[in-house]
Amino acid sequence: MPIVSPEMKILFQHGLAIGNNPAAFSKIGDGEISTVWFLTQYDMDPSKYLLGAHTELLPVIEHFSGSFGRVGPAAGRGYNTIIILGPVPAGMKNCNPGESHLDCELRIYHPSFAIISMGTNQVWQPEVFEPGLRQIIERLLKADVVPILSTKADNLEGNYRIDTIIARLAYEYNLPMWNFWRVVQPLPAHGLQADHEHLTYSFSDFSNPINFQYAWPWRNLTALQVLDSVYRGVTSQP
Repeated sequence: MPIVSPEMKILFQHGLAIGNNPAAFSKIGDGEISTVWFLTQYDMDPSKYLLGAHTELLPVIEHFSGSFGRVGPAAGRGYNTIIILGPVPAGMKNCNPGESHLDCELRIYHPSFAIISMGTNQVWQPEVFEPGLRQIIERLLKADVVPILSTKADNLEGNYRIDTIIARLAYEYNLPMWNFWRVVQPLPAHGLQADHEHLTYSFSDFSNPINFQYAWPWRNLTALQVLDSVYRGVTSQP
């Protein structure tokens, strides 16, 4: 679980002072964060939570209700740093002409936290990915939003360059990091389908141990655990 730095505790409090919502997080990134498979069941009927032995996560699910099923303008299939920092297309709902996808998301949603999960779509452009991710981080920090960086499960680039960049920037900025790459390493094929890119799928029913042979239940479980850990971290007493 991520370690929350003193800087992030202060940032969170500054965000509250300017009106950021402590019960809201944004999704920023590509198809692995914008898909309906990612966390959306926790904005459904509680009977759909299927937490099994992980009932300790009920408070964090209740706290962030409304963010799990939401996908804003800063997340989408095929998205990368260029798209997220670039202007929204004409007519995008709730966004202003010329506004970036990220700026639109921050203006309309006022989150206190943002999960950033991307990199697969730029495995051949590390020289573009790194400054772009840095710019996204700095824009979030300027808005007093706590960024949560996630590593990716695949290694399409062959040398872990993208995950290395993510980890290095998390360290540089003292940000909480969700090391999802590490989560899937014990799984069959490291949780990847035959294309070595997409995650293996099973419904996120945590009461069924067979489901934990696949990546998606682990993705949802650890995402909830990370949100819980970070929220507890920023609200804990010094």
